[in-house]
Amino acid sequence: MYTQSVWAARQCKRRGIPALVIDHSTGYMLHGGLAGALGKAYEHAACGSIRRCGFPFYGVSGDVCRWLQTFGIRAAGRLPNAVDPVELDRLAHAEGAINWREKLHLPADGKLIAFIGRLIPEKGAAKLAEAVRQLNQNGTSCALFIAGTGPEENALRQLGAPIYALGALPHPQIVQLLTQASCYCLPTEYAEGFPTTLLEAAACRCPIVTTHTAGTSELLPDGTYAAYLESTAPAALAAALHAVLADPDAAR
Repeated sequence: MYTQSVWAARQCKRRGIPALVIDHSTGYMLHGGLAGALGKAYEHAACGSIRRCGFPFYGVSGDVCRWLQTFGIRAAGRLPNAVDPVELDRLAHAEGAINWREKLHLPADGKLIAFIGRLIPEKGAAKLAEAVRQLNQNGTSCALFIAGTGPEENALRQLGAPIYALGALPHPQIVQLLTQASCYCLPTEYAEGFPTTLLEAAACRCPIVTTHTAGTSELLPDGTYAAYLESTAPAALAAALHAVLADPDAAR
């Protein structure tokens, strides 16, 4: 529903260019207060403007298709995000690939938890960092590698080991991180559509710990495919991570 999406839809209609709309959201962008009310009004107005152009709408997951009904839109179908496992494997083992444990002087068999995403409160990186600190205090030695940027980046960077805020990484390095990690944790409470990082983690054979967010039921049908979080409180995160790290065979 960004302004450039509205502009693009109008241009396609005016110039007779065939187009379709792919939506990635399952909730309003802003919440609460005047900003939330104005944001909601804007999204309905923007969506109405795009809808009047007559192009079909698709969602990246079934949850997104259901969310589109909020705007009076019946989705034409699903067009999920996708990755190429063969290409990811090539990137993971490319010449000059980074050995993340070696780079940050961790033991070769050290437990490594990965987080990839925008560093905003709704994504849960700060709660995850606290969970990892609790694990280390209770005898489970592990490190958290955080790839991403956002408002929480400086605070996370200041925590120091065993929390490593790596900033924005090139895609090949993210793939290498997922391939080497003991697990990938996405404790998100954001209005996701279908997180591509879950697809990448799965393709890299990296065990997943995540919330019941949009699209997960289509990729990870039940607890035999991922460790699902019922709460994003640090204690609950620590318990789930401990269970995964303590039993690598089950995680695998």
